Amino acid sequence: MKKLISILSIAAIIAIVVTACKSKPVTVTSPVKFEDTVGLAQFQSWKAMNERAEFEEYQAWKRGEVSAPAVAAPIAKTTAKRSAPRSTSGTMTSSSTNYAKTTTKKKGWSKAAKYAAIGGGGGAVLGAVINKRNRVAGGVLGGVLGGGLGYVLGRSQDKKDGRY
Repeated sequence: MKKLISILSIAAIIAIVVTACKSKPVTVTSPVKFEDTVGLAQFQSWKAMNERAEFEEYQAWKRGEVSAPAVAAPIAKTTAKRSAPRSTSGTMTSSSTNYAKTTTKKKGWSKAAKYAAIGGGGGAVLGAVINKRNRVAGGVLGGVLGGGLGYVLGRSQDKKDGRY
């Protein structure tokens, strides 16, 4: 009978450690191509081209090659009656390639596995000390309860850290 209980206790401890140490496989996302429907890429290239042209014109004026840089005349402010907006249909598409961030694989044991192993070992020792009549049964019961409690606490810590 004592051999059977010790074998079951060892099997239970191994089962707890094996299930607590399993980690989910991390999948690396492949590059994703996003379509630029707003035309941001075209606007940015147009803006850069205009800024460069203005800078070159300013540099030419500074060197004395041009009489004065071209400055737009102020526009007279007029008030106009507003009408309902008209809907126009048209399409504009441009594309750019943006890659999704790849996730890094987390190394080492999770806190759930650490806490379960520590709780299982501590619970087994404490259970064997408390139950003086049958130390093996006390160790098994303490190990299972301590491992379960440690797993629950470690899992909550992993959720706070963003691991799960």
